[in-house]
Amino acid sequence: MFDVIQDRSAIAVDGPITAIGLMSGTSADGADAALLRTDGAGSIEFVGGLTLSYDEDLRSRLLEASQHDVPLTALLVLERDVTDHHAKAIEKLLKKYPQQGADAKVVGFHGHTIRHIPDERLTMQIGNPWQLSESVGLPVVADFRRGDIAAGGQGAPLAAMFHRALFASEKLPVAVLNLGGVANVTWLGPDDALISGDTGPGCGLLDEWAQEMAGLPHDQDGKLALRGSVDDAVVAAALSAPFFARALPKAADRYDFDHVDVSMLSVEDGAATLCAVTARAVVEAIDRLPAKPGTLWVTGGGVHHPVIMQMLGEHFDSVHSVDERNLNSETLEAECFAWLAVRRLRGLPITAPETTGCREPRCGGAVTC
Repeated sequence: MFDVIQDRSAIAVDGPITAIGLMSGTSADGADAALLRTDGAGSIEFVGGLTLSYDEDLRSRLLEASQHDVPLTALLVLERDVTDHHAKAIEKLLKKYPQQGADAKVVGFHGHTIRHIPDERLTMQIGNPWQLSESVGLPVVADFRRGDIAAGGQGAPLAAMFHRALFASEKLPVAVLNLGGVANVTWLGPDDALISGDTGPGCGLLDEWAQEMAGLPHDQDGKLALRGSVDDAVVAAALSAPFFARALPKAADRYDFDHVDVSMLSVEDGAATLCAVTARAVVEAIDRLPAKPGTLWVTGGGVHHPVIMQMLGEHFDSVHSVDERNLNSETLEAECFAWLAVRRLRGLPITAPETTGCREPRCGGAVTC
């Protein structure tokens, strides 16, 4: 009666395969796309990646939807447009790496986070995996967070096991800090010890401040913060919120940092103070871990902010960008989701009680056919 159609999700993974990873961070700058050859475990070969920036209209709609309740139809239109943008990012990626891209077998699609309220067991990442799969002709693994939340976890962060695969050969203990819109850390200790969680704001509050007060997309090269002074009273008030007193693992929701108020400060002092909130929250979170890491490796957009990096350097013996390890701080999260997609195909866990607080190690992600 019906022709047999190949199930795109039926991929035998008995060794490394080439995967595409996609990530759209909370700053809504654009879609990161990367190619990775991996077995979803310790075999990881980096190919390369890129960022396809959002235009002002799409970025504005993403920020509006992530900060306010928008009409359902508008949200669906936004999801369609975001998915189209990611398909274009893949197209551009495959043109940049045609030989390696021709071998791609699967796409790991994070989508764009609109809501993440783990204490209420709520999370939403928009992006239509079926639409993307039809556009690029590959199976897509998506919806990485809800399985973990259903199992009692916080749904974030998701990079801990990837960080362990990348940094396990380092002298332990070691920590990997991702400075995106929200900051999160992975701590690796002896005997496969692994702890992760969000530490506080990353660059999200600072980006908003630069946009609203200086008309800049972000505090590029720290030009604002370098001219400012830290208001220690404001930092102390910010870090007095209950979120910062909780031990890892923990994940932030959209409301956890709304109380951070630098509106009484100058543009420059506000920027410097927000940098201090980010750095000191990292320090306080790591101080609660079993042992101080010998090295703090930093990735994400914040790795390029000189003030944040200087502040971190005042508290840790060794602070380095992952770029010094021949990793790409711009695309590492996208590469993570390529790795997680292969891991999903193999049925391996992507979270554990030590990384998100879930009840038991959990496989995550749904696969299109």
